[in-house]
Amino acid sequence: MSTDGRRHEDHTRIFLRPIGSGLPLGFFAFGIGMLLLGCTAIGWIPVSEQKDVGMLLMSFVFPLELVATIVAFLARDTVGATTLGLFTTSWLALGWMDLESPPGSTSVTLGIYLFGFATAVLLIAAMSTLGKPFFSIVLTVAATRMVLSGAYEVGGSHGLYRVSGGFGLALAALAMYGGTALGLEDALHRDLLPLFRRGKADEAFHGFEAQLERIEAEPGVRQQL
Repeated sequence: MSTDGRRHEDHTRIFLRPIGSGLPLGFFAFGIGMLLLGCTAIGWIPVSEQKDVGMLLMSFVFPLELVATIVAFLARDTVGATTLGLFTTSWLALGWMDLESPPGSTSVTLGIYLFGFATAVLLIAAMSTLGKPFFSIVLTVAATRMVLSGAYEVGGSHGLYRVSGGFGLALAALAMYGGTALGLEDALHRDLLPLFRRGKADEAFHGFEAQLERIEAEPGVRQQL
């Protein structure tokens, strides 16, 4: 109790900074990156232009995904920010590999990295089913592409790499849809193109009452992470 007899909770105020959503930016940048990877694997981008792909992944996709990651953390979307953060540095790593490796070469180290990355992405996909099943679909397709690419890197047939390119193009299409849907959702404050939100992800668009009960337990409000 405070000196005036009121509960400390009655004096408590929580101030949140209004920010824009970083997810549309993250999805569109992700889609362009996947388009490059998919076209490379299928052979639509010549092997001789591998370094060009690496430069674009590092100079275009990486910084945009980094901005989206920072905004997502500021918005207290832990799972979304974690997902974006993992992919952010993956673009830097893949771009660097393309720059430093001989055109058309493979790497066991890269293959093992892709297997580990796919495992983390599948775990996040499982968590996303609780509120954002569309994200789960995107992440599952992404993990499949990683496993196929990883298998090629550790000694699998070139056919696996080409199939991974098909998954990359599918991911590019899904990401473009997701970016458009998220942008319209943010502008109109309602679901125009379905993302199939449910649970707390759906409640977030139903006003303060549905969210205030749990806000004191969220990161940035509670004392410890």
